[in-house]
Amino acid sequence: MPHEPAADSEPEATADDDGFAAFAVAAWPRLVRTAQLLTGDFHEAEDLVQTTLAKVYGRWRRVPRSEIELYVRRALVNNNLSRLRRKRVALLLTPVLPESLRHTHAGHAEHVEQRTALQEALADLTARQRAVMVLRYWEDLTEQEIASVLSCSIGTVKTHARRGLAALRTHPRLAAAPVPYAPAPSGARR
Repeated sequence: MPHEPAADSEPEATADDDGFAAFAVAAWPRLVRTAQLLTGDFHEAEDLVQTTLAKVYGRWRRVPRSEIELYVRRALVNNNLSRLRRKRVALLLTPVLPESLRHTHAGHAEHVEQRTALQEALADLTARQRAVMVLRYWEDLTEQEIASVLSCSIGTVKTHARRGLAALRTHPRLAAAPVPYAPAPSGARR
């Protein structure tokens, strides 16, 4: 009777993941940044990305490689919406900056203040408006791509974008924040 190898040896990393591990490592920082804008909290963002990648791993072999970015973005947004539905509370988040931004150096305080104001304003938007704002202006997706990610029409994306921008423009924290743009040329009309 042949002797089988001992079962106590550590399993080897296999090629069974078909590149998932490499994708997850490369995409992690970008996904966490996007998730942080969606959630308003760095730690919740990490949890959201971890949950999303765990779900994506279960379907990894069935997703065409040409559609993986779209699939992961859609999963991230949908998992965030599910997270909000489970909480069943208003989306009023206090922005929590990552450790690296909490300890700012002189000269960066204005940047941190602007970022905090933007995070507070984003937190006051509806979940769909916030998703459209993040996907459009952070991820730089087109309206068609956003509609595909959110599984809605382009008109719905435009409506959420218009309402979201209007809400951001009138938000008290953003109205009080200094504008980071250069002043108009002296010969410009007012």
